[in-house]
Amino acid sequence: MRRARSALPAQLPAAEAEEGLQRLARFLARALPLCRAHTTEFYARGLWEQLVAARPEVVLQALRRPLPEAAGAAAVRWDDDRFSDVFCENSNKLINVHLFALAAKHYSLPNLGVCTPLEEILEALRGDSQGASGIKTDEFMNNKKSHEVQAMSELVDKIAKYCGLKQVIDIGSGKGYLSSFLSMQYNLKVYGIDSSKTNTNGAHERNRKLKKHWKTYQSRARANSETQRLEKPIKNEIKCKAINEKPLSNNSSLQSQDQGTTQDLVPSCVFTEVAVSETSKQTEINLAQAQSDESKLSEEALAVLSVLPADAVEVFSSSHCNYGEVCEEEKARRKMAFIKAKESKSSESNLYFPLTSYISAETELSDIITDLEDCIMVGLHTCGDLAANTLRIFTAKPEIKAVCSVGCCYHLLSEQYENQADCTEEVWGFPMCRYLKDKGWCCGRNARMSACLALERVAVGQMLPTESLFYRAVLQVIIEEIYGVTKSDRHVGKIFSKSSSFLDYVRKSLKKLELDDSKLKVVLAPCIEVLILLDRLCYLKEQSNIAWSGLVKLFDPVKSPRCCAVIALKKQSCL
Repeated sequence: MRRARSALPAQLPAAEAEEGLQRLARFLARALPLCRAHTTEFYARGLWEQLVAARPEVVLQALRRPLPEAAGAAAVRWDDDRFSDVFCENSNKLINVHLFALAAKHYSLPNLGVCTPLEEILEALRGDSQGASGIKTDEFMNNKKSHEVQAMSELVDKIAKYCGLKQVIDIGSGKGYLSSFLSMQYNLKVYGIDSSKTNTNGAHERNRKLKKHWKTYQSRARANSETQRLEKPIKNEIKCKAINEKPLSNNSSLQSQDQGTTQDLVPSCVFTEVAVSETSKQTEINLAQAQSDESKLSEEALAVLSVLPADAVEVFSSSHCNYGEVCEEEKARRKMAFIKAKESKSSESNLYFPLTSYISAETELSDIITDLEDCIMVGLHTCGDLAANTLRIFTAKPEIKAVCSVGCCYHLLSEQYENQADCTEEVWGFPMCRYLKDKGWCCGRNARMSACLALERVAVGQMLPTESLFYRAVLQVIIEEIYGVTKSDRHVGKIFSKSSSFLDYVRKSLKKLELDDSKLKVVLAPCIEVLILLDRLCYLKEQSNIAWSGLVKLFDPVKSPRCCAVIALKKQSCL
């Protein structure tokens, strides 16, 4: 019988989610001309004079002014009447830069009040599960990927346990960072699906190497945990003892005996260091001795014990058999346990299966995964339409009970109402919800590209590439005036970092005969991203089989700018 579970956090009502989306869409409808313009066009085509009333230096000065904190920004309710203070009603030019920045901050994810705090959902999902051992993923991943995998795997594991699931489908799994960690750390059966055969082969090889060293990582994590457990009370005891031995008097005695006190404290500090050092040495000796003792056991016995469930091993009592004899029944029982353990170990050693397949909204997962069962579908930075299709597959397939998806690469999204004459697709990445579809909403590729900018990184000093953008703007003028090229299907790409000078940059760029699509409209970047995320959330809330859905800020936006997860659980999984 299933144990009673705690209720999930209160979710954002569908009506409130749509209301927030509508207000954001009204603001962006006025600001879209800024988003849709390529940054270099402000230089090359004089768009600044067409779109912004103030001179550049005035705008920069206004943007340097500090904005109110989140509570102050959220307290202001923006409506159509206030838009006239930001944009000119006749020319639609931006006339109040400070108010524009304040409005953009108001419509950003932290201030709209549409997210469920990560701590709340983790606490609700925690149940009786114990925390996993503290394996440091930064030993075999870079800092960014380690941060993402640690945070997302913990959440996915808790959702899986809450819904009683053991199978995970990782869409757009890449090199298998998340998949392999979910399988090894949390003992989940993971199918990682990626469209690139190169990625699949890389995931196979990486997983093979990780398996080889996994026990070492586990032993190191246990050793570190044991060391910290032993050292902490000793440090506290020594600290308390030092304080009790020399109680402090009033301020005057402290000042008069300043020199003497300093001298008295030296032996205490030395004693602390020596004691901690001795404790560390003793801990290392104990751990080394324990490891030495363990190594004396046969590999076969360790393999059996490591995979047997907790209740599979019984305490051997001398009352049942003599010490030197093992009855036939006991021998048979041990033999069966050994066979089952080997079978279990064989299956567990292949808990992660990297597969190569292109995923669309119409994909039949049962054609790819022969033993498909009730599962959770996940995606860590799934590009473009893949994030939208992940949600569509989730809502359509009864076997998928939950979803946790973090999208990225918004510029690769297909839009239903952009270039309709050239579009032959029937399913688009944007929009997904009824409201934006009814409005025929279109962002445009430049605006979607601006959603990929990282405002938080700029805020902490990781500046945008202004010099390369200037090179890019001058190049555009050269191409248009000399070559007569105003549009092309090719892209310059990341040539600036590979160029020794502007002349070298131009020569390399002319070989490609096209322009890059990066932008500098960082103020509006969060608003475009929120529009896309709210579109996906509202789509989920329109489905009748969804019990809970929400947006959760999963990562530190400085470390991982695309930090928000779309999470949903179906009704039958929450019973």
